[in-house]
Amino acid sequence: MPDVIWEDSFCGEGNSCYRFGTDADDNSYIAVAGAEDRYLTDSLESLRQMIRDIKAGKADHLL
Repeated sequence: MPDVIWEDSFCGEGNSCYRFGTDADDNSYIAVAGAEDRYLTDSLESLRQMIRDIKAGKADHLL
């Protein structure tokens, strides 16, 4: 597993808790809280865009 620096958990309604993380190579990670060994990864810019879309109300169903 890469050296990932995980942020605090983000919990939406119900039991949906996620963690975002980054590594030294500007990759981003998202995982269900408590299962960080099973993550999705992409570029840091992809993570930033996803967060912008969530804040804009375009992807709130993801969380």
